[in-house]
Amino acid sequence: MSTTPSPQLTRRSALTAAVLTLGLGAAGCSTSSTSSSKGKGSKTVIRIAYQKFPSGDLIVKNQKLLEKALPDYTIEWKAFDSGASINTAFIAEAVDIGAIGSSPVARGLSEPLNIPYSVAYILDVAGKNEALVARNAAGVSSVKDLRGKRIATPFASTAHYSLLAALDREGLSDTDVTLVDLQPQDILAAWKRGDIDAAYVWLPVLETLRKDGKTLVTSAELAKGGKPTLDLGVVSNTLAAERPEVIDAWRKVQTEATTLIREKSDQAAKAVAAELGVTPEEASGQLSQGVFLSPQEQTSATWLGTDGAPGAVAKNLHDAATFLAGLDKIPAAPAEDVFRKAIYTKGLPGVLGK
Repeated sequence: MSTTPSPQLTRRSALTAAVLTLGLGAAGCSTSSTSSSKGKGSKTVIRIAYQKFPSGDLIVKNQKLLEKALPDYTIEWKAFDSGASINTAFIAEAVDIGAIGSSPVARGLSEPLNIPYSVAYILDVAGKNEALVARNAAGVSSVKDLRGKRIATPFASTAHYSLLAALDREGLSDTDVTLVDLQPQDILAAWKRGDIDAAYVWLPVLETLRKDGKTLVTSAELAKGGKPTLDLGVVSNTLAAERPEVIDAWRKVQTEATTLIREKSDQAAKAVAAELGVTPEEASGQLSQGVFLSPQEQTSATWLGTDGAPGAVAKNLHDAATFLAGLDKIPAAPAEDVFRKAIYTKGLPGVLGK
């Protein structure tokens, strides 16, 4: 019998090592499983990966809504720069819940990662809050003008997926440009130095780039053309199986926060502003660029669906995986049923208060 490790195990081991090398443990993120993270006389720790883009997730954090809903648990919030790094953390069992874009989720549920997590909530549908912007100094006026240019985006993110879709729509491929893998803050630094000609990224960095750049295409435009992207809330399958009450509480407070955005935007903006370090007016403008679903929309057949009847988010993820496979970004797209099984609809629509 061969002792050579499979490519999948090798990839997983490498990614797990990467997490430990990056010092997630040093940042206070326990790598023990949820079921074993409760010691004698201590509370079970729920580890949440979040990103600093304007959404209800930041309101939940700022207002300590989950801490109030789960007083018998300790809630640990860990900031990440992209969905790719959150995928790595899930592989290392370093987080239990995460805010992550649909493209990295499609990758995560595909070979070789096969991450055991499920989609439990739609944080937002990308609109004008993600876009492709060219520096004014680059002399670019359209996507076609990007041939031969340097474009930055966080690889394996929704922005990366949308960038590839935008290029493909204009008859270009990633070989016609030079793609640079940078995290949002690094994109901003490279932009200021003049090291890149364009970038596909999300708020709040996007807002800064727009000040001396031209928007070439937004994710809202690509969605109309059949390439929508989403920001999703994913949960560890272990957590969902062992502590479904935690998932229920988390979805309820996410709904509370999303409702605040939709109905009391001023209050929502204040909370988001505090997390992003911007003014409430700036936060309000950023929130207005995303699409936030009502409980009725969340549980419709168009999106999450209901208990036992997963919605079209599964098809959206399958389409994203198919697109990425066609560009050799993943080996192959799994069957749509793989994504359908990864939509956590237990308790819906009742859990969201519909």
